[in-house]
Amino acid sequence: MTGGGEDWRPSASHALLAARAALLARTREFFAARGVLEVDTPLLVNAPVSDVHIHCASVQLAPTPGAAPQPVPLLFLHASPEYAMKRLLAAGSGDIYQVCHVVRGQESGRLHNPEFTLIEWYRLGFTLEALMDEVEALVRELLGRVSAQRASERISYRDAFARELGLDPFTAPEAALAQAAQPLGFAGAGDRDVWLELLMGSLVGPRLGRKALTFVHGYPATQAALARLDPLEPRAARRFELYCQGIELANGFQELAAPNEQRARFERDNAQRRRLGLPVFPPDERLLAALGCGFPDCAGVALGFDRTLMLATGATHIDEVLAFPTARA
Repeated sequence: MTGGGEDWRPSASHALLAARAALLARTREFFAARGVLEVDTPLLVNAPVSDVHIHCASVQLAPTPGAAPQPVPLLFLHASPEYAMKRLLAAGSGDIYQVCHVVRGQESGRLHNPEFTLIEWYRLGFTLEALMDEVEALVRELLGRVSAQRASERISYRDAFARELGLDPFTAPEAALAQAAQPLGFAGAGDRDVWLELLMGSLVGPRLGRKALTFVHGYPATQAALARLDPLEPRAARRFELYCQGIELANGFQELAAPNEQRARFERDNAQRRRLGLPVFPPDERLLAALGCGFPDCAGVALGFDRTLMLATGATHIDEVLAFPTARA
């Protein structure tokens, strides 16, 4: 047998596939009870995200046979449904959610598969605190007994660094951040955000959520992405992440509604991409136009469904909860 034919069987057991289906059903029941509309947006999009930490997969569709030769546009597999969902919000959709597959390059490991499932939703008029309440309610519903004995913790990004590393992420010299990262064996150079991302991902985050569902809020403004800045602390963004057993499950924002500020952030992202030698693409003009056409006050979040399923079932590797991981797709 050739071509990997011996790997034809699903990676996930029947029991885990059944658990996956049950949790997806609970998710839909959760949102139906709250009057949140399920939507569906394209997997193929015209504009990739600009975030330097996210690598979008590109696609070129074959030309129509017999048609006059034309340039074949470069398309992308979406890394998040965020841009399209925000266009729906601007068009008056009201509260919406989506369960969808997304694709991100350079992501593979115990907690990463290039193709994975997100639950993403947006709530009109919600504060960041109200959205954290709702995220916790859904996660507790999905985790069941795993979350039953866990408390709830909300801690600022600044306090999390102080508690776990004895550092202030807003004021510590870059040399101190680099020193804290030495045990990781990272020898490269980096700016403040490079060090902070490394420390959060490798040292701080894995220590969080051991005894509680832990929400970390107030990320640095330089990591705001599509979130508003905190009017009371301009160095911080209105952004949170949820951790359970050291695993990041969700990333939420008080959504930015200012098109000029969003364009400036896209431009800063692209400038950093050039410095890092990463591909650079024009910003999503349709998203920017939507933000300028009465985009509603809202908060939104993306929840990693596969990781949540891992915790709910006791799986130790993401491959255990996927029918066909990318390596065997």
